[in-house]
Amino acid sequence: MTAPPPQTINIRVRYAETDKMGVVYHANYFMWFEIGRCELLRAVGRSYRDMEASGIGLPVIEAHCEYKSPARYDDELVVKTVGKMLSPARVEFEYEICRPSDAMVNAIGRTVHAAVDTNGRPCRLPDYIRELLE
Repeated sequence: MTAPPPQTINIRVRYAETDKMGVVYHANYFMWFEIGRCELLRAVGRSYRDMEASGIGLPVIEAHCEYKSPARYDDELVVKTVGKMLSPARVEFEYEICRPSDAMVNAIGRTVHAAVDTNGRPCRLPDYIRELLE
């Protein structure tokens, strides 16, 4: 089975996402990562809401972001997200955020998630996630 293609979404930097210097505040990249992974699931007809309603959560257990070039207010950016299985209970998402107007990569990152049940105990990832990412 081949890996799914990257999911891409477009965002525009809002004024509230910048700091006093007019540069995107560093924590906002993690929010954009979340948008990317939610849209990756939505692209295959699933959602975090559906998964949580079935009793499975995907908390972040590791997060990393490498800032390459600043993004600023009103920049149009593209968030590219890919996922891969690490184990039957863990998944990793990789992200690239870039500004298409000048092909500048603003940040790259990754998050690792563990599947947990409603009691917070590790469990297997849902079949549709394993099938998507294996």
